[in-house]
Amino acid sequence: MPRRDLPRMYREQMFANEVMLLPYYIAALNIEHAYYEMTGGYEPFEGLCFVDTLELAEGSQSQLGFMTEANTQRVERQKQAPITVVIGNPPYNVGQLSENDNNKNRKYPVIERRVAETYAAASKATNKNALSDPYVKFFRWATDRLQGRDGIVAFVSNNNFVDQYAFDGMRKHLLEDFTEIYHADLHGNVRRNPKLSGTTHNVFGIQVGVGITVAVRKKGATGSTLRYFRVPEPWRKEEKLGWLVGRGEVDQVEWNILAPDENSSWVAIQNADEYASFIPVASPAARSGPSASTTIFKTFSRGLETARDDWAYDFNAEALARKTQSLADNYNSDVDRWRRSDKSDDVDDFVTNDPTKIKWCSRLKQALRQELYAEFHADRIKSALYRPFSKRFAYVDPVLTHRRGVFPKTFPNVESERENRVIATSDIAYRSPSFSVLATDIIPDLHLCAAIDSHQCFPFYTYDEDGTNRRENITDWALEQFRKHYQDEAITKWDIFHYVYGVLHHPVYRERFAENLKRELPRIAFVPDFVAVKDIGTQLADLHVNYETLEPYQLQWMENRSVPLSYRVEDKVRLSKDRRSVKVNGSLTLAGIPPETFQYRLGNRSALEWVIDQYQVTEHNGIRSDPNRADEEQYIVRLVGQVVRVSLETARLVSSLPPLAEA
Repeated sequence: MPRRDLPRMYREQMFANEVMLLPYYIAALNIEHAYYEMTGGYEPFEGLCFVDTLELAEGSQSQLGFMTEANTQRVERQKQAPITVVIGNPPYNVGQLSENDNNKNRKYPVIERRVAETYAAASKATNKNALSDPYVKFFRWATDRLQGRDGIVAFVSNNNFVDQYAFDGMRKHLLEDFTEIYHADLHGNVRRNPKLSGTTHNVFGIQVGVGITVAVRKKGATGSTLRYFRVPEPWRKEEKLGWLVGRGEVDQVEWNILAPDENSSWVAIQNADEYASFIPVASPAARSGPSASTTIFKTFSRGLETARDDWAYDFNAEALARKTQSLADNYNSDVDRWRRSDKSDDVDDFVTNDPTKIKWCSRLKQALRQELYAEFHADRIKSALYRPFSKRFAYVDPVLTHRRGVFPKTFPNVESERENRVIATSDIAYRSPSFSVLATDIIPDLHLCAAIDSHQCFPFYTYDEDGTNRRENITDWALEQFRKHYQDEAITKWDIFHYVYGVLHHPVYRERFAENLKRELPRIAFVPDFVAVKDIGTQLADLHVNYETLEPYQLQWMENRSVPLSYRVEDKVRLSKDRRSVKVNGSLTLAGIPPETFQYRLGNRSALEWVIDQYQVTEHNGIRSDPNRADEEQYIVRLVGQVVRVSLETARLVSSLPPLAEA
């Protein structure tokens, strides 16, 4: 701007907000020093407010004891100002790691309602939790703060909203709210690409991708223009910062003009049309719609979500029962205290935040508010697949389990475990390097194949919660489609189930449609050779479900004869650096592991590495987990050999799948 205008702007039209005390003082020094360098004279900056920016939309601000009247006046002056430019680096994180931390994101009813009315309402996603991220609220606040005026919003932020499915409604509204949008994608998402390093490749040294968004609103403009530029993903931090310095101006970037599709996707996905032509495995609309749904599976849900795995899982059923009874007693004590209280306290501050006594989650706090007591029932201890080829016992309860999903109606009793099967796949927007799928005949965990990803589960049968009224979960519509396409009336629903499992293992399918699988639930192609895919899918499912009955691969037993032979894991199983042997303990090492074993991967690990990761003795918050079995002392040793065999057989079967399409 012309320098003659700077003093007026500085005194009357510029504002800055900071909610942390030390950064507030640093900001004041930086702003005042910059003004001094530009004008040659010092003048205090009267537009700096000690305030939570998002609370400006709430009508009233939290009053801190040391806030001055002058600060209050600054805040009021800012609220009355006709703001036309909002610039910032809003915080970005979703929630707290643990309810016991009592450190969750602050509630902003007005802004959260606006996000719900706009971004969430326009989204087709089923899981919209990502819209709770603070930077999303800042985009909404800044857009509303312009109050219909011409203006600019410029943020450096997490840039998941550019291509993640849950942000489709946000992308749609940004294009409606602004006439020009520029986005410079600086990559650096370590969670999506573990080959990257946060400290090396991310401009802020963090785990999530970063982008710069400049959104411009101009009256009289028709439509909207979206400009996008992505720096090369392998670039290091210094290269990205150098690129920014070298450009300096928005108009000096080699922008690509994008044309969002009907799903509000900004970044084009390869093979989208081909993928869209396939049959959907499932959809939220079909789940809640009529029985004649146009999907393969009618009912599905995410895996079992306990929100307190240390308490809710154990290798030993008796140990799990003791933990659960203790957890229930501690929870019920808080319910008693809550009932006797005047209920004026915030529940977060009221509850016992001792991780050695209880692990809280939002569902459990809701149950406390409703004064629901927890009761231990032995029949609620269920067999579960916690991680690949790692069975545990889980306590599944309407109060103590965060989200049970479909499993009360999928595995209601032991008999259902003998006849039912579930296909668990990576959920959309998975962050592991690759898509994963695994069949099981017991309850699968939410994070079955990746500690950071969720999994969707598609059962063959569903039941009433008492185990009666068994129903096939594959739709009649799907059966008709397969019979019609392959002109074979002998095709059964079990054939379709195993065919789906075969296709989801197809290496060409998983590579070609990797990005599509991150955006929506799987869609299944009609492979020319149905019988071959179905037969291989059946063999894979049998292999993965019945792994404990397999004859172990013959590994070499290397015994340390200076100590007594033992099969117990003393602390953890260890894989050698050359990955050719596994040390069980000081007395026994299993050698001769074929290199091909590690070709079978589920998420970010091979099957054998999952077993090695899980079968260790741990203690966390006073809760001890011991995988050794008193009734079956060689179980872990045998399991290592069985998973080696599973891995080799899986690699062989997958490599024999027929071509995805006609040559």
